Amino acid sequence: MTCFYCKAEMESGFTTHFAEIGNCVVIIKNVPCKKCPQCGEVVYTGDVVQRIEEIIERYKDAAEVAIVNYKAA
Repeated sequence: MTCFYCKAEMESGFTTHFAEIGNCVVIIKNVPCKKCPQCGEVVYTGDVVQRIEEIIERYKDAAEVAIVNYKAA
């Protein structure tokens, strides 16, 4: 897969996803992704996006800031 922006070859890796929902910030660590080594662009698969949405929905009312490990959630 090539990067949409710089056309470099994307690499499999992990990233941290941040979501701000109302007064809550959900931080999800170790999210699997494809990442561009040149410009840093991150792409998620459909399954990962669905899981991110589930995690955000689960933790958005838990606290003002929630830090979650993707694999453990």
